[in-house]
Amino acid sequence: MTQELQGFLESCPPDLQADCASGILLAAERFAPTKRWHIDTTLRVLMTAGTHVRDDAVANLTQLIGGAQELHAYSVRRLYSALAEDISQQPLVQVAAWCIGEYGDLLLEGSCEETEPLQVEEEEVLALLERVLQSHMSLPATRGYALTALMKLSTRLRGDNNRIRQVVSVYGSCLDVELQQRAVEYNTLFRKYDHMRAAILEKIPLVERGGSQADEEAKESKETAQLSEAAPVPTEPQASKLLDLLDLLDGPSGDAQHPPPLDPTPGGALIHLLNLPCAPPPPAPIPNLKVFEREGLQLNLSFVRPPGTRTLLLITVTATNTSGGDVTHFICQAAVPKSFQLQLQAPSGDTVPAQGGLPTTQLLRILNPKKAPLRLKLRLTYNHFGQSVQEIFEVNNLPVETWQ
Repeated sequence: MTQELQGFLESCPPDLQADCASGILLAAERFAPTKRWHIDTTLRVLMTAGTHVRDDAVANLTQLIGGAQELHAYSVRRLYSALAEDISQQPLVQVAAWCIGEYGDLLLEGSCEETEPLQVEEEEVLALLERVLQSHMSLPATRGYALTALMKLSTRLRGDNNRIRQVVSVYGSCLDVELQQRAVEYNTLFRKYDHMRAAILEKIPLVERGGSQADEEAKESKETAQLSEAAPVPTEPQASKLLDLLDLLDGPSGDAQHPPPLDPTPGGALIHLLNLPCAPPPPAPIPNLKVFEREGLQLNLSFVRPPGTRTLLLITVTATNTSGGDVTHFICQAAVPKSFQLQLQAPSGDTVPAQGGLPTTQLLRILNPKKAPLRLKLRLTYNHFGQSVQEIFEVNNLPVETWQ
């Protein structure tokens, strides 16, 4: 059943991936036959739909790997191979960086019966982590994982640590405050407390998993089973038992509920199985915003958030001119805070015709992974009525629908 759901996850629309991935992870947490199967299933979900998983997926997987001492070598090899192929899935990159930092020595030993032979050099491991640090796709949290992994490898690798020290020192002047603080502390550890570095950066001790939602639900299920032994229960058809098992994809429920009748078509049956919306209602349109007006030149912003990627915002800048003279050499530049990613597309032209002629448009693509309130600074330069004009202003009254 999990294989069928994972196959559906690879081909389903983006707006269904979050619910499907959450259901698979919850099912794996409750009914995993072995720890290796649990790790493999979670890794496949992260590799397929890593950007759509639950927020606790990274913590749960690191705790699972840390508590399975017999699978440390297997896990670090699987994660290293996955990271070498794709560094765009941020939760996968974070787990891989953590695992390489903890068990990098096992990665270099080259002896693991459960995986294909893999010969890895120290320079290759360091180069891969540096690639994660330098990638424009890496979030600040991901860079923090990679920097900590490099620091831990300084006590697990047998080679010279000069390359690691140089990388760490570079981030001592990083614009991200948290990453800068971490790098400064690591530099201090190298300079002043090098004799304590091995003890401070030793492997995290094994921890017992407990107190999770799955454990509580399992305990409740056990108590329910004990109560049911005291009273006869009518035999249910096998299909009904299977549907009760699949109710976990809807989340825990205190009262017994009967599933709705399934659609006879295969596609409809799978949609009902996952309890996913067949046709989610389209989001309400975001109102336009006028941000500039001077001597007949007017600038308006219109907004679109693609349903499949809610962290992406498309802004169309439209310039119109109602004055009697053309606006020439028109250039619009934009800037956003460091936590955002901005891409400016080429404008439709550099002249805004007079008397309400054809407007000039330009598309801005803004990625907001943290869904933080958006601030936008614009700079306009143009010639109007024989004069060169430059305007710089900040837009702080953007609709909340642009980032929430």
